[in-house]
Amino acid sequence: MDPPVREALFDGPALDRLTTLADTDPSLVVHDFADPAAATALAGAEVLLTGWGCPPLTAGALARMPALRTVVHAAGSVKPHITPACWERGLTVTSAAAANALPVAEYTVAAILFSGKRVLRAAHVYREKRAWVNALDVVGDGGNHGRTVGVVGASRIGRRVIELLRPYDLRVLLYDPFVSAGEATALGVCAVPLDTLVMSSGIVTVHAPELPQTRHLFDRDRLALLPDGATLINTARGSLVDTAALTDELVSGRLNAVLDVTEPEVLAPSSPLYDLPNVLLTPHIAGSLGNELHRMTHTALDELERYARGLPYTAPVRAEDLTRSA
Repeated sequence: MDPPVREALFDGPALDRLTTLADTDPSLVVHDFADPAAATALAGAEVLLTGWGCPPLTAGALARMPALRTVVHAAGSVKPHITPACWERGLTVTSAAAANALPVAEYTVAAILFSGKRVLRAAHVYREKRAWVNALDVVGDGGNHGRTVGVVGASRIGRRVIELLRPYDLRVLLYDPFVSAGEATALGVCAVPLDTLVMSSGIVTVHAPELPQTRHLFDRDRLALLPDGATLINTARGSLVDTAALTDELVSGRLNAVLDVTEPEVLAPSSPLYDLPNVLLTPHIAGSLGNELHRMTHTALDELERYARGLPYTAPVRAEDLTRSA
């Protein structure tokens, strides 16, 4: 992992726990598998504890780690560093993705409730007027009584969002090609085709994985199906939404958006999305940050402890999982 990531993830108690569980030098943080200074440690390593910034585990990198048996990832997606060579080698892999899903879902639910209440619009009007505002006029038909919310993707995050929305008086639709109608009913939602969800929802939140078939899942034609005044929330991956098409819709004022991810990851300084009153743009903060990082750390250490005790992982990652998950 990147050295600053190690500093953020591992406080004193976490380091103490790590050194109790494993024979390791916690001061050694590898971020280049070809670094000669790491050669001896890598040659004897049975476990890699990885985090953000881990380089790809290519066949060449794995050749430097003949004793390696497993990878424990103290973050979410393993796609940036787990390669086909890992599966060919027979490595086992686990991830703290379930822990990282929690703050993303919390951010999403906050965005849903604020969007339904027209908070962004009300705040903008109040800031511009700096005087008494007629709240009835500003909120208009907003509110969260009986509003329809569309959840795209029953991922870990999508399912957690559904769970967190249960106390509210909302109608929740779900699109996920891998979820049956019966399973959707068990989740307390109604499974519908994607275009039906888009046309029927005042708020749509995206939790689908980044795959070739999901690139620009929300293209110009699909964005046009959203009702006037609808809000699109994206905490998944920027590539799922056609940025140019969405920008046109937002500049026109027809739609609203809460965007924690975009394509490109950092928009050009000239992008109008930074200044539009109907857009909340955040710099990829929905996932674990601050004290939330420690939840990921201890989730990873829980898995390391299971490995040390000869137990199966609670959250194993398998090659086939990566064809339908983040």
